[in-house]
Amino acid sequence: MYSAYFGLTENPFSLTPDPRFLFMSQRHREALAHLLFGMGERGGFVLLTGEVGTGKTTLCRSLLEQVPDGVEVALVLNPKQTALELVASLCDELNVSYPLDTDSLKVLIDLLNLHLLEIHAKGRRTVLIIDEAQNLSTDVLEQVRLLTNLETTTKKLLQILLIGQPELHTMMARPELRQLGQRITARYHLTPLLLRETAAYVQHRLEVAGCKRELFNKGTFHLVHRLSGGVPRLINTICDRALLGAYAKQRDHVNRRLVRKAASEVIGPGTLLRPRRRLFGWAVALLVLLILVAGWQFLDWPIIPKQTILTEEKLPKPTPAIKPASGEVQIERGEENREAKTIPPESLETSVVSDSSGEAERQDAGDAAITVGDLLEGGEVKTDKDSAFAVLFNQWQTAYPALPGMTACERATKVGLRCFNGRGNWTTLQNLNRPAILELIDENQRRHYAAVVLMEEGDITLDFGAQQVTLDRAGIEPFWFGDFTLLWKPAPLDLSLIKEGDTGPDVLWLRAQLDRLEGRQREPDTPSPSPVFDNTLKRRVMDFQRAHFIKADGIVGDQTLIQLNMGTADHAIPLLHIQSQNGEMNVLHP
Repeated sequence: MYSAYFGLTENPFSLTPDPRFLFMSQRHREALAHLLFGMGERGGFVLLTGEVGTGKTTLCRSLLEQVPDGVEVALVLNPKQTALELVASLCDELNVSYPLDTDSLKVLIDLLNLHLLEIHAKGRRTVLIIDEAQNLSTDVLEQVRLLTNLETTTKKLLQILLIGQPELHTMMARPELRQLGQRITARYHLTPLLLRETAAYVQHRLEVAGCKRELFNKGTFHLVHRLSGGVPRLINTICDRALLGAYAKQRDHVNRRLVRKAASEVIGPGTLLRPRRRLFGWAVALLVLLILVAGWQFLDWPIIPKQTILTEEKLPKPTPAIKPASGEVQIERGEENREAKTIPPESLETSVVSDSSGEAERQDAGDAAITVGDLLEGGEVKTDKDSAFAVLFNQWQTAYPALPGMTACERATKVGLRCFNGRGNWTTLQNLNRPAILELIDENQRRHYAAVVLMEEGDITLDFGAQQVTLDRAGIEPFWFGDFTLLWKPAPLDLSLIKEGDTGPDVLWLRAQLDRLEGRQREPDTPSPSPVFDNTLKRRVMDFQRAHFIKADGIVGDQTLIQLNMGTADHAIPLLHIQSQNGEMNVLHP
């Protein structure tokens, strides 16, 4: 809502665990180091805990982006399972085939053990990551311990990382879990940010979102830290609401008053007054004590004048968060992820009143609206991988080849296309600008696949073949953890990667593409382009990668090639969205 007003490219304080926004404080670096240690040769069993909102899940997402070579990862996000279900989830993550109707834990573990032995024979390691591990039952934790018994004479076949809230420490101290506790090789507890880190954290997120100036006045960071306790999630919600308040008042900066008001809406007014009331409490106690001493000396009985006692009624009253002032936006707690509509400042007060009167109508409409959970659980749409790929091939005006024994990506190569498997967020998909298949996980840890074919502002259109459904991004995010697959049309190149030191026609093609995108025109009397990938060309590639939010390593791989192919005349290429420039349609093509 306020992004365009402040010149931001996206919401800097979104609550989704986007690794791009990860701020590496000293404690976060140490926590990540412990997790990477758990993936190493001598990792074994690692435990990471932290209070709610301190960034554990974001750290986990960051870890998945830097998995060492030779490591296969199984991630369990819903630990509220039985021991049998947990082992089945582990088998699913590692693509271990097993009888679907089995209820034997032994069958699953035997098959899992054979698979782990095969991975070990190839010189690779397997790591199991369990997030929100404080929700594991005692029986399931015991099963986790038994999984560590899968080993050879020299090495463990499965390394385990447990990530959870502080209650996990208490659980490990139970007598019945002492064997598990003794196997933990590394522990780390993630604490909230310090004052100076809070300021750096806010500035970091603003810079990632494209902020070119300071939006928070001096002194506001100290207040943000005190009100949030240094917990990143609370910092996000307070700063997000404060920017919304600045936008509503048409202010260029956020001051302390806006921060206080934002915190009162997010945390509650009673929390903000607690320090002040504590000070008044001490003052009242001291005053009463002085009066008692004076009355004891000069009176027969210590009569305390009624008007001198400060009562609760005379303390400053907090301003109710539900009473919006003229020109301010009032959003109820718990609605921060709802897609907001831009409201002109002069009509804000009227909008708030009409919004309150239409609450019942919105509730009825929300109850009738279809949700992602309904689609995944209802069975009315096809959510298997082949059906999703059939939709994706159809977007490319190509039939899904019936080639038994071949994967979908192998079939794509037969028709001149290639798969790109990635992990990211909505911004990643928007930058790649291709229809893609999202891997969705329901509440029972079952995988589903759906093709996203259109992105319009906050709306996402999913195509299930026989039915298209347009949903809000926030409704999809609880089921999508960033994994996607898209198809693209590769250029006719000999090399799969083009890097510094390479030479030949592929380098000439790369120079021509960059010249075209940069608007360079070769004069007739200029020397012929060099076929060598030199340092100058590497810097041009890195500049291009930065402009398109790609890791700036100077190596031209699939993601860079996808962006380099933008602007060709192939109008058969499907797009997720159409960008406009200077009022004219600018259709992006690969």
